[in-house]
Parts: sequence; C-alpha cells; structure tokens
Amino acid sequence: MSSTVDYYELLECERGADGATIKSSYRKLAMKYHPDKNAGCKDSEAKFKAVSEAYEVLKDPQKRAAYDRYGHAAFQNGGGGGGAQDFGGFSDIFESVFGEFMGGARGGGRAQQRRGADLRYDMEVSLEEAFHGKATEITVDVSAQCDTCHGSGAKPGTHASTCRQCNGHGKVRAQQGFFVVERACPVCQGAGEIIADPCPDCRGEGRVEKTKTLSVNVPPGVDEGTRIRLSGEGEAGPRGAPAGDLYIFLHVKRHPIFEREGTTLFARAPISFTTAALGGALSIPGLDGRTHEIKIPAGIQSGKQLRQRGAGMPVLQGRGQGDLVVQIEVETPTKLSVRQRELLELFRETETGDECPDSQGFFAKLKGVFAAE
Repeated sequence: MSSTVDYYELLECERGADGATIKSSYRKLAMKYHPDKNAGCKDSEAKFKAVSEAYEVLKDPQKRAAYDRYGHAAFQNGGGGGGAQDFGGFSDIFESVFGEFMGGARGGGRAQQRRGADLRYDMEVSLEEAFHGKATEITVDVSAQCDTCHGSGAKPGTHASTCRQCNGHGKVRAQQGFFVVERACPVCQGAGEIIADPCPDCRGEGRVEKTKTLSVNVPPGVDEGTRIRLSGEGEAGPRGAPAGDLYIFLHVKRHPIFEREGTTLFARAPISFTTAALGGALSIPGLDGRTHEIKIPAGIQSGKQLRQRGAGMPVLQGRGQGDLVVQIEVETPTKLSVRQRELLELFRETETGDECPDSQGFFAKLKGVFAAE
C-alpha cells in the first residue's frame, strides 16, 4: 500500500509541514489504526504499517530530503528507506509513536528519557550570499524547556515520585490467552513517575511553546539543499529529556546572469558579429567583486564556451574556487544604417567562400547528394 501512496498524503500533512505537525498527525493516526483497537481488522493493520513507514522517513531530515527530491525511488534497492519491515513488531512501532511516555528499556529499569524531535527550517539565500557567506538570525516557534520547573514538570519545591503501578518501568504486562502483552502503564502513561503537583506553567510536560531567535552562520560556497545543523535547538524533550536538533535547509535564489553547477558559474554573452569576426574582449563583473577580462579570439562561433579559471564559486569548507564559463552567442544586427549596409554589400562582393568554410562545405555536400541522384 505505502509503496505507491504519497507519504504526506498517508500522514494527512502538507509537504511543507514541520516536524511537530507530522509527529502529531502520526500519533493520531497510529492510535486510530493500532491493532489493539482494531483486533482482527486487516485493513487497519495495513494502514497502521503504512503510516508507520511514512513517519519513519519523514521524521528523519536526511530521509525526508531524499524523499522530497526522488520520491519512493530514493529507498528502492537498499536505498535506506524507513519501511515497516524496519520495526520488530507492533510493540516497537507503538513505542516509536508514543516514545516519551513509553521510553523504557525492554529488560526493565526506569523508563528512559526520549529526546525531543528534530525540526526543519527552510532558508532562502541569494547567489551572492552563497558566494560570500553570511551571519544572520532566524526566529522559530519551538517547544522549549520550561523555565519555571527547569524541565522537571513538577511544581517548584516538589518532585516526581516513582509510579507504584509499574515500579518506574513505564510499562505493565497483561496476559491475553497464550500471549503476554506489554503496554504503557495506565497510571503514569509510560513515564515511570507520578507528578502529584504539576508545574502551573507547563502542566507537567516540562516544556512550553516559545519563540526563539537563533544565530546562523552560512559559510561561503553553500549550494541548493546544503544543510546546517544547530545542535540542541530542536524540540525540547519531555520532563528534562535532551532536546532534538534544528536542521536548516538552504535554497539559493535564481540569479539574473549566472547559473550554477557545483563550483562552476555559467553565463551567456551576446556579442556583435563584427567582434566575433575580428576578435575582442569582454569585461564581466564577478561575484567576487573583480572584473574578469575574457579574450575573444577572431572567428569565434555561437555556442563556443570560454573558461576563466578561479572565477567561479568557492569550495564549501575547502580552498580555492571553481571556474567561470562564458558561452558566446553571436548576435546578427537587425538595424543597419545606410552606410553600414553599403559596407556589408561591399564585403559580400569580395566573398570567396573561404571566409565561412562550414557553410561552403555544407552546400558542397548538398550539391554532391543531388548530383548523385
């Protein structure tokens, strides 16, 4: 089912949805289709596996970026996708969905803290900014640690106590026929602890929604899709658990003159037919602030590319620069003065055919073909 259905459609999310929205939608759908709530329903079981597969891909920034670009093909032939087969069973999937409440190790012990979700931020930069790099600030709305309780979830001056129902494991077991089913503790909701007096600001979650201003350093040489990681700036974990990371994906605006391929810059330069015939030079301002002189050899043809070494984009986190490649486009004049037309007529009268060997050769071939017939 999931191999042909769009992952965003499965999770009922827009393609630009942030990590928190995707996670929230996943929880709702996983709870709706969970086998424990739909015993014996094959359709619900298939949907549960499908939304779990979709979430495994979209919650990971690298997998999500690959999926956004290549779709399902990114994970075919061992491409690293997050299929339902990656899970050990329904218990693993359920634990993945409701991790912060069921984060205990299988062998016992206290419930483990689950780190907060990673988040994604898309930033647009100009080609000039991609060349030089820049320091900037961004504003994000994110779930952050509660300052009142310092992430504990308990009212200041109080503390959480171990859940007596599960003895701090966060899970309880129940016999169902021949099987033993492990579920989240219904008393502490998988946390392993009970907060009798929750923090009034975060209501026991240990985190609140905040608007944060973050400094971002964009290094020189970044390209479309370059990812910058801000460690610990993602969603805060519940009740003092470590925060996730914030991934900034860069998008480079289209430039009116230059096109880019890796570290190479490309530009199209129209020149007059007299310059093409006689030769000359082009002065092209580069992104590096220098003016680059491109020599045009006499007799150059349209489509010819001239390369200026070291005038392209800088190497990301490296040394040196790529090249600037200028593609020549010979422009035929459309408006001529009387004098210019007279001079061109005189030039045509002196033509022997040797001036344009390609044209002469083409018509010679045509003559030979028709003569043979």
